Amino acid sequence: MAWIFHRSPQLWSAVRHLSPHRTISFTPTTRLPPADLHGLFLTWRSGQSEASCRKLHSGAGMSEPSPAAAPERLPFSQVTQEDLVFFKKILPGRTITDPDLLESSNVDWLKTVRGSSEVLLRPQTTEEVSQILSYCNSRNLAVNPQGGNTGLVGGSVPVYDEIILSTALMNNILTFDRISGILTCQAGCVLENLSLYLEERDYIMPLDLGAKGSCHIGGNVATNAGGLRLLRYGSLRGTVLGLEVVLADGRVLDCLATLRKDNTGYDLKQLFIGSEGTLGFITAVSILCPRKPKSVNVIFLGCETFEQLLQTFQLCRGMLGEILSAFEFLDSECMRLLVTHLKLPNPITETSGSDPTHDQQKLHNFLEEAMASSLVSDGTVATEDSKIKTLWSMRERVTEALTHEGFTYKYDISLPVERIYQLVTDMRTHLGGRAKSVVGYGHVGDGNLHLNITSPAKDPALLAAIEPFIYEWTASCQGSISAEHGLGLKKRNYIYYSKPSQAVALMGNIKAMLDPKGILNPYKTLPDKLK
Repeated sequence: MAWIFHRSPQLWSAVRHLSPHRTISFTPTTRLPPADLHGLFLTWRSGQSEASCRKLHSGAGMSEPSPAAAPERLPFSQVTQEDLVFFKKILPGRTITDPDLLESSNVDWLKTVRGSSEVLLRPQTTEEVSQILSYCNSRNLAVNPQGGNTGLVGGSVPVYDEIILSTALMNNILTFDRISGILTCQAGCVLENLSLYLEERDYIMPLDLGAKGSCHIGGNVATNAGGLRLLRYGSLRGTVLGLEVVLADGRVLDCLATLRKDNTGYDLKQLFIGSEGTLGFITAVSILCPRKPKSVNVIFLGCETFEQLLQTFQLCRGMLGEILSAFEFLDSECMRLLVTHLKLPNPITETSGSDPTHDQQKLHNFLEEAMASSLVSDGTVATEDSKIKTLWSMRERVTEALTHEGFTYKYDISLPVERIYQLVTDMRTHLGGRAKSVVGYGHVGDGNLHLNITSPAKDPALLAAIEPFIYEWTASCQGSISAEHGLGLKKRNYIYYSKPSQAVALMGNIKAMLDPKGILNPYKTLPDKLK
């Protein structure tokens, strides 16, 4: 069931189903259906921004190659026929050399990075991965770990001819403890498949992504993916309890713990979470999964200004408290793209919870206060699964809609919450008419902005205007240049905008210790030149 409500002198005068053929009356005393806040979408019409954090130079024309460009190939060995004989012996029928079959693994999801690997290996077990990496290390063969290949920073595909080592066939669920909610599985399990498995057992995954139908849990962990549930359940650094990792020389590090508490020595798994496959190849994961909410509502609210959105967020956190699990936003430009390119209808929010009566009252009180305070102008509430999926698709398909605009420059920025939309408006002012569109959406609950800038085709002059302006702007606000996508190939040389040189140097030391030959995912994450 879904409702649309509008602010009026009588506060809420009417509500209607998403179907235009049925209407019901609605007054401030009408009780809303059971709700447990699972997420909140907000849209607003763009207004004037505040002053920039500080005046920054424009970053005009660049005479040198972009820091995002690929460096020169390192002196790794090239694959020989003897190497192929070895791989085919270990992986009969799973050593792929057909160029047509390799094509999709050589190109990233955005089709902006293309490698030239001639070998795709598809192991099924940790032992097979161990043998492969031991051999590659001895031969000085570079390896590109790959999961679902849904990354957006060029971290999941080869830069040159690195061997692609895929987790696609490592897709078994190993154990699930119904009492503790701890799931142990291989790294190649698709996130959506894990979600379906858990929902049948009254649990859910602690993360949800728009790419859930393709991404692998190992890749999620390797990039420390955030997603739509982070506000309620935290990051993977908290929910991942253990990892099994194969090191560059083939040694297997078995830290596949299933304990909530273990204070014996260093927490080594944290080295590999977010390391983007540069320190080790994740083969298995144990993760703490929450119980499935007994009721779920989605609310899509419309706000006139970003300031009203922030006030609504504060009100939401104060009145909904423990049942709030996500708070997402889209701007009016996102809505225009969804309607224009995907023909999606334009509704106006979402919720979820565990105690229907308790959540119902909380949601009712929140909406009543939000409307009475004139913070929101209109909105939609959905409780049925089909309606909930329809509203979530508005948020999840923005990336798809952007592909219809031409070439997209994508940025994943973490900022103080009050600053996140200021970057969008400042970027529009900075670029003027050079960009086709500048759109902002993301996770208000954790201060994560997805800023997308489009042009009819790839435009080096436009890129020079965007970078390093966007990174300097972010650094001046003490933000992060990568909130959840990682650094990969494209952002590796911009790491100093978010991390001090001492920290980056220590990262280089860790890399040298665990992978002295540098064969694991070379050209990614760390800068070309360590300071």
